[in-house]
Amino acid sequence: MKSLLSNLKISVPDKIYIKDPESSKLGKKIIEHCILLIDEIGFDSFTFKKLGVVIGSNESSIYRYFESKHKLLLYLTSWYWAWIEYQMVFETFNMPDAKQQLFKAIDVVTKTIEEDVMFSHINEIVLNRIIINEYSKSYLTKEVDSENKEGYFVIYKRMIKRLRDMILNINPEYKFASSLASTIVEGALHQHFLKTHFTSITDCNNDVTPADFFKELTINAIRK
Repeated sequence: MKSLLSNLKISVPDKIYIKDPESSKLGKKIIEHCILLIDEIGFDSFTFKKLGVVIGSNESSIYRYFESKHKLLLYLTSWYWAWIEYQMVFETFNMPDAKQQLFKAIDVVTKTIEEDVMFSHINEIVLNRIIINEYSKSYLTKEVDSENKEGYFVIYKRMIKRLRDMILNINPEYKFASSLASTIVEGALHQHFLKTHFTSITDCNNDVTPADFFKELTINAIRK
């Protein structure tokens, strides 16, 4: 899978950015260090001015790539879900058993992230923490409906639809496949958050993973 991924470019909807950060050294530097800075100080405290200081560049140079920090967060989250989707596709490709395929997909979308050396300027472990802590800020906005129409969330929705289709492969009559698929993806982020911050209200820990929980929840829900 890694050799296949190395030949792929993670594609993000081009309306999110002004200039593709993957097209230049400065753009990649912006992505690399914004991930580290957001992880360090949080998205609310993050500014282009602070990022400019970190990368040794003018604030105006960052605006040549993104018109706002909101669009930058949309870029990071879209990149992350596209990366997860690639893994889901390759990990489940040609799996003949529908249950095995679904469980592997759940593993992919709920797992604890390991760094992928194929993308040297992006620390996926740190990016995963940002997704867990900050992802909801990308869509809990007044502009969510217009941004959805513009296709900003197309990768996220496409990934959930892939998971929905795997659920329907097991039980085509199950009425809540889309709701279950989106619950798995969003719920995994929440369980990882609880596991780190509110351990008394989750059963997930070092021995029980969110994947364990969602596999059992899913198979019990869709059982014919």
